[in-house]
Amino acid sequence: MTTHPRGRLPRRRLLALGAAGFAAPAIAQSGFPNRPIRLLVPWPPGGSADAQLRSLADMATKAIGQPVLIENRSGARGLLAAQALLQAAPDGYTLAQHHLSVLRHPFMTKARSWDPVADFTPVLGLTGWLFGVVVRADSPIQDWAGYVAAARARPGRMTYSTSGIGTSNHIAMEDICARLGLEMTHVPFRGTTEGVTSLLGGQIDSIADSSAWVPQVESGAFRLLCVWSPERAARFPAVPTLKELGVDVVVTSPYGIAGPKGMDPGVVRALHDAFKAALMSPENTAVRERWDMPLAYMDTAAYRDFIAERVAYEREMVGRLRLSIDS
Repeated sequence: MTTHPRGRLPRRRLLALGAAGFAAPAIAQSGFPNRPIRLLVPWPPGGSADAQLRSLADMATKAIGQPVLIENRSGARGLLAAQALLQAAPDGYTLAQHHLSVLRHPFMTKARSWDPVADFTPVLGLTGWLFGVVVRADSPIQDWAGYVAAARARPGRMTYSTSGIGTSNHIAMEDICARLGLEMTHVPFRGTTEGVTSLLGGQIDSIADSSAWVPQVESGAFRLLCVWSPERAARFPAVPTLKELGVDVVVTSPYGIAGPKGMDPGVVRALHDAFKAALMSPENTAVRERWDMPLAYMDTAAYRDFIAERVAYEREMVGRLRLSIDS
């Protein structure tokens, strides 16, 4: 092996060797990456996805040799990052968190949007969320049975927040209410952290969302009534799952990273390998464990297949629940 005059391989050669199995000559010839990469996060700072993706960006920066910069684009039910990909060049320098609302959105509106399979390039699957329902600690509601009873006693007046209309947790709550014969009022926000602030201030009755509420549950400000994962959360072993409570619903809403359609396969492979290494790093593992986020790694091919299969499910659920964002 020929070495650099100073005893080190050039950075591009190191990248080619470090990403085993991808088309090294194509990457070396293109010089990818030779400038910072943007990773768009469609939620406000401070939540679990933001924390996980910021850690991922830090670790990927070390693997890639160029900065991976987080850009928060919250609002529009978490769809602004996907919208940005539609206008971005497919050169690997603009990526976004790819979550289930992106797959679901086209079926919730008659307006022109995107093809959830054809209009993006999957890179890899990453992780999912711990979802649950929380109330304030001073609420008279002590457990899930009490929550259901309170909702039945006040049809249409009990409120719950989510991170947006048509998000996985919103659909799950609509499904739960339909199964239990409940009528509740949905309060959508731009992200889970806004729901936390609203519950702390007493503006809503509960949160049905991902684990941005963990610090408040641990501090004693909130009470966690149930989790939506297949098993109990290691951090909250006394809190039952929905399945244990007789509601056959499991929601983890796995997400990944995608780019614009038409990306070069060699660039995709290089990005996959760098982000996979970042995902499996001790640093990112610690962040996922801090938020009780289940590992849901999928390579590019598996993630592409998952998206295609999930799109069919999302279409069916939107139709069954008659969800629409059209006025």
